[in-house]
Amino acid sequence: MELTVYLAGQIHDDWREQVAKKAKEMNLPLVFVGPQTDHDRSDNIGEDILGEQPGNVYKDDAASDINNFRTQVLMQKSDIVIALFGEKYKQWNTAMDASAAITMNKPTIIVRPESLIHPLKELSNKANVTVETVDQALNVISYIYE
Repeated sequence: MELTVYLAGQIHDDWREQVAKKAKEMNLPLVFVGPQTDHDRSDNIGEDILGEQPGNVYKDDAASDINNFRTQVLMQKSDIVIALFGEKYKQWNTAMDASAAITMNKPTIIVRPESLIHPLKELSNKANVTVETVDQALNVISYIYE
């Protein structure tokens, strides 16, 4: 049984590729989807589709609308959501995606370091599972196949 996993979280490094590699090494039949990881494409998609906007606020709003549309479609098609919270970047998009997944009743795994237990306590309590590492998240998914 192949499952689709939406990987919510920052787009500034290759953590998604690392997750996919580990899942392959574990022989997990998973397909991964997620947000647009090309930062410039994500920031400029509104103007790329709708044309030049009258200012940065409008440019950001246009891009946000289209990125949110993309996220909603991919998340609704997903079987599981993994939301990775790290310490390096602000985590607004991750929190929004995790909240949306929980609202959609998607099985949700939150990955967060110990230092973020307090700020994420309410979100963690709404998720199905909260772990501290991506490896633990993959082990939770692996358990489905036992």
